[in-house]
Amino acid sequence: MPPTDKPQLSAPAKDTPTFSPSKVKVIYVLGGPGAGKGTQCANLVRDYGFEHLSAGDLLREEQDRPDSEFGNMIKEYIRDGKIVPMEVTVQLLENAVQSKLQDGKGMFLVDGFPRKMDQAIKFEESVCPSKFTLFFDCPEDEMLKRLINRGKTSGRADDNEESIKKRFRTFIETSMPVVDYFEKQGKVVRVMATKGPDEIYEEVKKRMTEHGFEPKFIPLT
Repeated sequence: MPPTDKPQLSAPAKDTPTFSPSKVKVIYVLGGPGAGKGTQCANLVRDYGFEHLSAGDLLREEQDRPDSEFGNMIKEYIRDGKIVPMEVTVQLLENAVQSKLQDGKGMFLVDGFPRKMDQAIKFEESVCPSKFTLFFDCPEDEMLKRLINRGKTSGRADDNEESIKKRFRTFIETSMPVVDYFEKQGKVVRVMATKGPDEIYEEVKKRMTEHGFEPKFIPLT
């Protein structure tokens, strides 16, 4: 078979994770749509040296890749506010971790993942066990207000009120059980995300210190 640049999205089952947690540090970042995950991830990348992997961005890049056999399927799932099949998302993330490791990166924030129990279990078993889940807790009415404002300039097809409400329902029904699952293992850092971004980040930094992560870069003021 001739070589191909397409990601292999049907990887065989593995007995052990691809990456050792002693060498690769993974933190999941979860929160409802509009909870401010991206903003806080950018802060952590800047100050702590994390590599930011957005499951949503990887899926959007894949759907727009001209020769992707999964592009149309991903587009339909995102438009309908549904979760893309687990095998696709997990394999795209594994490919991204592998690529960044080759560049010498070893600490990863996985933003917007795992959004479903099967994703969580698959990633933990086949890619790399996480250190913990950073969960941004924000009321639905506040998230809706933020997303409606973002939709005025983002150009994203899912930043409209109908799609947003579908995404809220999906998050509550499928992603909150993931948060509960890891919380029972003592692996959730919960941050209230109702204040301004700077105040939220101060709380994030405190919680990161509690879990053994210190800033590597001090931003200029």
